[in-house]
Amino acid sequence: MPPGDGSAVNHYTAIFDDARVLDVHRYSDAGPGEPGSVMTITFELAGQEFIALNGGPQFPFTEAVSLSVDCASQEEVDRFWMRLTDGGEEGPCGWLKDKFGLSWQIVPRKLTELLGDPDPVKSQRVMEALFGMKKINIQSLMDAAEQ
Repeated sequence: MPPGDGSAVNHYTAIFDDARVLDVHRYSDAGPGEPGSVMTITFELAGQEFIALNGGPQFPFTEAVSLSVDCASQEEVDRFWMRLTDGGEEGPCGWLKDKFGLSWQIVPRKLTELLGDPDPVKSQRVMEALFGMKKINIQSLMDAAEQ
């Protein structure tokens, strides 16, 4: 959760409509962090509770941990993509890293539906279209399915 002032959690709770900070614990003089800096923050995003630990700069984010955002519409995909890539970087197939280095995948529900189509030719075309995208475009996936 770098840096140790809670700014990552504040950033995330500003992005999600149903989000809030539930609890904040700070390091004391006993350490190991800077006294007064955030040690843990318990927060909620879209009904899911998380605890972020400030382990310091020696523990950066890696792709070993990522969060997925389930989106009902292209508008949601666009909004989350714009907010989470601001200061971060785009990746393939709906993946991105935010400005804190946390990996996210922004996934429209329609993608799961299209990939699960009983017609393997359709689902293969959708997968091929997905491989050519960064931010996922629902209409392009639907067009690929119906070619």
